[in-house]
Amino acid sequence: MKTGAAALAALMIVGGCSPAPKGGGPADQFAGLDGEILKWRGEIIAHDPLCASKAEGQTCVDFEVACKAQRTVTAADQAKGVTGRVVAAISWNGFDAKFKQAQRGAKTAEFAKAASGWTRTDHAPVSMSTCADL
Repeated sequence: MKTGAAALAALMIVGGCSPAPKGGGPADQFAGLDGEILKWRGEIIAHDPLCASKAEGQTCVDFEVACKAQRTVTAADQAKGVTGRVVAAISWNGFDAKFKQAQRGAKTAEFAKAASGWTRTDHAPVSMSTCADL
């Protein structure tokens, strides 16, 4: 529970850098994104090899949403009902069991919002400071 609270606090801090506007209307296109990023974090913990070790001191820690950046919603996206797109990059410290040492992990995903909610797909690596494609 302590880890979850720390992750939520970290997301809230980084959320201040979010491109999502405040107030009504357009902000709705980003509603629920932070929850989806927390869900993604949980999936990383459950499935990433760097998070597989259960030995004390060898778990995944220090999750950080390095960047979030809005992407253009194209006419083709709109035809499919997509109302918002965001690319996010997350990093963490894990443990490489093969080499028996700590290692930094990172993943990038693109989130798309439609009437049915958010979907997430893997995305090519981006600049961790701006989320610009490399």
